[in-house]
Amino acid sequence: MIQRYTCENGVRIVTEKISSVRSVALGIWVGTGSKFEREANNGISHFLEHMYFKGTKTRTAKQIAEAFDEIGGNVNAFTSKEYTCYYARILDTHAPIALDILSDMYFNSVFDAEELEKEKNVVIEEISMYEDTPDDLVHDLIARACYGDHPLGYSILGTEDVLRSLRRDDLLDYVEKHYIPEQTVITVAGNFDDRLIEEIKQRFSTFTRQGSVHELTVPQFVGRTITHHKATEQAHFCLSLPGYQVGHEEIYSLILLNNVLGGSMSSRLFQEIREERGLAYSVYSYHSAYQEAGTFTVYTGTAPEHVGKVFDIVTNVLHDISEKGITAQELNKGKEQLKGSLMLSLESTNSRMSRLGKNELLLGRHLSLDEIIARIDKVNHDSILQVARDLFRSPLGIAMVSPLDALPTNINSTILVP
Repeated sequence: MIQRYTCENGVRIVTEKISSVRSVALGIWVGTGSKFEREANNGISHFLEHMYFKGTKTRTAKQIAEAFDEIGGNVNAFTSKEYTCYYARILDTHAPIALDILSDMYFNSVFDAEELEKEKNVVIEEISMYEDTPDDLVHDLIARACYGDHPLGYSILGTEDVLRSLRRDDLLDYVEKHYIPEQTVITVAGNFDDRLIEEIKQRFSTFTRQGSVHELTVPQFVGRTITHHKATEQAHFCLSLPGYQVGHEEIYSLILLNNVLGGSMSSRLFQEIREERGLAYSVYSYHSAYQEAGTFTVYTGTAPEHVGKVFDIVTNVLHDISEKGITAQELNKGKEQLKGSLMLSLESTNSRMSRLGKNELLLGRHLSLDEIIARIDKVNHDSILQVARDLFRSPLGIAMVSPLDALPTNINSTILVP
């Protein structure tokens, strides 16, 4: 059962008790990411994530790592476009220790100047590694192609030039503005007792920061084309269209549509491009939902000479679904796959903890399992057909990383459906 508590200062605590397991997943979520940055500090949210592990007033970076190793736990963090999460998964008996360390990191990190300079080099190496991986890089480029100069199109990692320019005061200022009570959510899933929740309340209910988050414009899908010349063996290609925001009434119809198109090994794109024609090893589609926008994306990695052919296949598949919808077999199979994936994820305390954090920050509400299944079951052929016709229109966002100097002539940013 999911329980939610709001402290007087605005910090929210969301818990889900699972008595049948022996682990606890604990997360500290902050409602900030690259979407809340400016060009001059792009990458600071992710860099801060690194710096929170580099020592507190009472613990060094090594002591933080050793403390979790000593209790056999896992600790990590990640940054997205809209939130940052610091989390640990530990045995239930060690949950108070994990809370002590994570809260120490959250409140008492020192951002030592020497550690800051060393960690800049670490993140710059991470950026270099990312840029050397074209099937990762192309997804950064497609975000820029979709949203242009809006922060939603920014890279989460940022750039080397910006990172080099960051100073300790920049980090402290960003924390003061964004790591505020109203944007802080603590999530717990697993086998815990009420004493742990009371301890969380004591630690997080009294801190105060006013914050001053700058106003964000609503992102508009601009549909640009971006090509990046790189001496790769394959051409890595993304095609994107506008999608739905988090919580949209037809989000489950879109999820099922994605499953049919490119979300599984039996999907139309996988079968047509890989199994029938052997034109790619990796081909898939996915939907990214944000608070005010969404994107539907198709990715494939193929030989440079096959890019134009693959593009035609993708657009033909989109046209076909927009005209005819999907079959009854595809609908039923997609529903069962989605339910199965949901059920399997519930066996992981980490997955449950993550679901609590994302739903609280982005939606402010939590659907029960029965409510989710009811919404999945409600999806029908007509709703999926309407979603396809609603979304599969121009403009397209297009991004490619390849040895080609330009896109094949048959590729353009226009796709029309009935």
